[in-house]
Amino acid sequence: MFLTLALLRKGIPGKQWIGKYRRPRKITWQMKRNMLKHLEREAENEYWISRPYMTAEQEHGHAAERRAQNWLGIKEAKHANFPQHKLISDHLRHLNITKTWSS
Repeated sequence: MFLTLALLRKGIPGKQWIGKYRRPRKITWQMKRNMLKHLEREAENEYWISRPYMTAEQEHGHAAERRAQNWLGIKEAKHANFPQHKLISDHLRHLNITKTWSS
């Protein structure tokens, strides 16, 4: 159908690179080379992903201590910004006007 439209209409309707009746791009040797590199890289990634670093038994609970340390660090950082406790006597000290200077 594309060939018929191209032959009869003497051109591609609309923009030539987008749309339903677009002109197909020519495949260059650079495109082929890049695709081969991409496929080789993907094959290597699949190779390494298919071989696990740790077994399921080793993986279970291997980071529990590190995660506990991280959580303690986060908790301590949160409490470091928390203001000190204030007693009610500190809030009401300005009402204490009956005391004399001498005592």
